[in-house]
Amino acid sequence: MNNLSFNLLIESINQVHSSFQSQSVKAVNVGLTMRNWCIGFYIVEFEQNGEDRAKYGTTLVANIAQSIQIKGLTAPELSRCCQFYKVYPEILGTKNQELIRKSSTHKNLPLTTSQIFGTLSQELSGGTNNLLGSLSYSHFVELIKIDNPVKRKYFELLVLKAQLNVRGLKREIASLSYERLGMSADKEAAFAQLAQKITPALPKDIIKSHYFFEFLGINSPEMIEESSLEMALISHLQKFIIELGNGFCFEARQKRILIGGEYFFVDLVFYHRILKCHVVIELKVDSFSHAHVSQLVTYLNFYKQNMMEEGDNPPIGILLVTDKNTALVEYATANEKDRLFVSKYKLSLPSEQDLKMFIERELQEIDGGDA
Repeated sequence: MNNLSFNLLIESINQVHSSFQSQSVKAVNVGLTMRNWCIGFYIVEFEQNGEDRAKYGTTLVANIAQSIQIKGLTAPELSRCCQFYKVYPEILGTKNQELIRKSSTHKNLPLTTSQIFGTLSQELSGGTNNLLGSLSYSHFVELIKIDNPVKRKYFELLVLKAQLNVRGLKREIASLSYERLGMSADKEAAFAQLAQKITPALPKDIIKSHYFFEFLGINSPEMIEESSLEMALISHLQKFIIELGNGFCFEARQKRILIGGEYFFVDLVFYHRILKCHVVIELKVDSFSHAHVSQLVTYLNFYKQNMMEEGDNPPIGILLVTDKNTALVEYATANEKDRLFVSKYKLSLPSEQDLKMFIERELQEIDGGDA
């Protein structure tokens, strides 16, 4: 160490930090994946062989969720654990499967984590369980949606070869990567070319997963994949709306909703006591896009179907779209035919001009801070 230079010192610190950070994230994700697999295994085993399974029937997962009251393990998530086990019955290896099955069959206490990790460590160190060692549970959530086993194997291989993050995996599935590869004359070359174009996943990409945060019991807004600029604007917008008064009652920020087995996050949700309706606000640090409107309308339909109570009016949506040059505002309503209500909300909600001025003022302050 006598020849250690300052630059080498900095490089060494960075390397050891990155190494241990990667290992820590990997360990948490392996633990999360194993927990969810075991939960799925136990539920499926109970459904098939449980002594009092007939008592619960189709309400089993709902009863489990209510009884355990573990953050993140809602009825839909428990059902997802069951699906995960059914699609990947081999994920923990044959030794662990046999141990867990014997434990369950002989009515012993469930296996401890040390017992499971003990039999699994050799598989992971020997590279025989690449999926469990390399994929996060969020990856598996996307993969179990694929019914075709061959197609699913393709995306498993793509994740392993290119170290694809979850967002990239969803993008490749949506862009029909598998189908396009099938049309290629030289499939091996086409696959290699595709894998080279993909940016490898980093530990911070995995940490953003809400599964990761709920598993660790961490409640943090940073788990939402938003830029610091957008988060700052949302914070200021929340204060701006409340200061306007006019009957706004704050309900939630980054409200998580579950639609079709997928989580979405609504920027701001208020309830308006004069209009007697929810006001859903989405802010995009981007130019206006019809996709933004479609997203907001989806949220409005969700609130109309799931959140409206007797006496409520349909929810109202406000979309704010901004870039460095312009500030555009779009209102979306679920009942445009009801002109009386439309006229009333125009009096009670912030005017389009007020919202434009808010965005322009915020951007000017940001530009001034950067100067």
